[in-house]
Amino acid sequence: MTNVQKVREHLQSATGLRNLGNTCFMNAILQSLSNIEQFSCYFKELPAVALRSGKTAGRRMYHTRSQGDSSVSLVEEFRKTLCSLWQGSQTAFSPDSLFYAIWKIMPSFRGYQQQDAHEFMRYLLDHLHRELQYSRNGASHPVSPQDGVRLSSAEGKCCINGTASVVTSIFGGILQNEVNCLICGTESRKFDPFLDLSLDIPSQFRQKRSKDQDPGPTCTLRDCLRSFTDLEELDETELYYCHKCKKRQKSTKKFWIQKLPKVLCLHLKRFHWTAFLRNKVDTYVEFPLKGLDMRGYLLEPENSLSENCLYDLVAVVVHHGSGVGSGHYTAYGSHEGRWYHFNDSTVTLTNEDTVRKAKAYILFYVERTEQVASDKTATNSTATNQPAVDTAATDSVSLEVVAQDMAAADTVLMDVAASHTNALDVAAPDNAALENEGEDMA
Repeated sequence: MTNVQKVREHLQSATGLRNLGNTCFMNAILQSLSNIEQFSCYFKELPAVALRSGKTAGRRMYHTRSQGDSSVSLVEEFRKTLCSLWQGSQTAFSPDSLFYAIWKIMPSFRGYQQQDAHEFMRYLLDHLHRELQYSRNGASHPVSPQDGVRLSSAEGKCCINGTASVVTSIFGGILQNEVNCLICGTESRKFDPFLDLSLDIPSQFRQKRSKDQDPGPTCTLRDCLRSFTDLEELDETELYYCHKCKKRQKSTKKFWIQKLPKVLCLHLKRFHWTAFLRNKVDTYVEFPLKGLDMRGYLLEPENSLSENCLYDLVAVVVHHGSGVGSGHYTAYGSHEGRWYHFNDSTVTLTNEDTVRKAKAYILFYVERTEQVASDKTATNSTATNQPAVDTAATDSVSLEVVAQDMAAADTVLMDVAASHTNALDVAAPDNAALENEGEDMA
């Protein structure tokens, strides 16, 4: 088979998503999630759901909390959309039914104005999680026997808002927030669940330089992670109430990661509020495609296997444009060892170098498993002269491994209800919807 034939064959398996009117933010997130194998496979293997109406009222459905409306199912529409991708269709799929469900369930996304892709992802995962939680059959949805996936009761200990779902079992991690009073030395600890981490781009890398100036040092993803976990002294507007001193005192704060997720989602804060508007930080951030080592950010790294702290990139969301009033979202995704660029209806094959040069907005990393690591070692020992092949997609955790890990979970979340509000429902200013959007870029 010639190279041209191979390229044509790979492109025929990929399916684009129609832009319904400034819906590139949604398309980029959907294509990214479709490339996370253990997540998308779970939904694709769910049985089709008959919506409740008239004679079908007795059939099983996934409940929504959208103003008491039971005529729409976000889980079902999401499942159908994922099933339509990677089917080899030459025609782009129109996600209008899913978009209608989103309008019904998430009013803040109604209309055709541009929206923030990160905010949309947070709302989407939150509502998928809730709908799976409150399904008629409980949090555990049966899938086809060959998958071997069951959401165990043990996983309920590592979830958000009390009951596990595939969302929290794959994206869910735990942060330890440690605050120390600088006056009396009292230490306060709190555990917060998270589905993604929002990282600041350090201020020293944000300065705009002219073409004549030296470009300066390159900002790396490690710089952003270090800034997130470094010890920080809280300013006067964030004074901590010390229960021992009985008043607000100067204090320091530090984050540790207590539990890493199966899929690590990292959001780079590219939009920042000023007095009157939001500016975009256009700084390039260098990120690894393979072998992101998270061991140095763990609370107890000695209790974690080094292989389980390594992550490989599987998808990237990029915002193109100079400001938040206009712009366009696209995504890169790794599927079966090849990288694709998803630009609404258009899907093209690309390469690792192009992905590395992208000014990432959201990065999706998949945990590297021991099995994958041993397979790579065996492959390298027998094929040392073979050209390197991108295996980010094949590094995805198998569904069976997910089920085993979920059953073995033994970490108990504290202050879950309060943390859920902070982690999922409250959109910070830098996550707010993009306003006054013009037309999407072609």
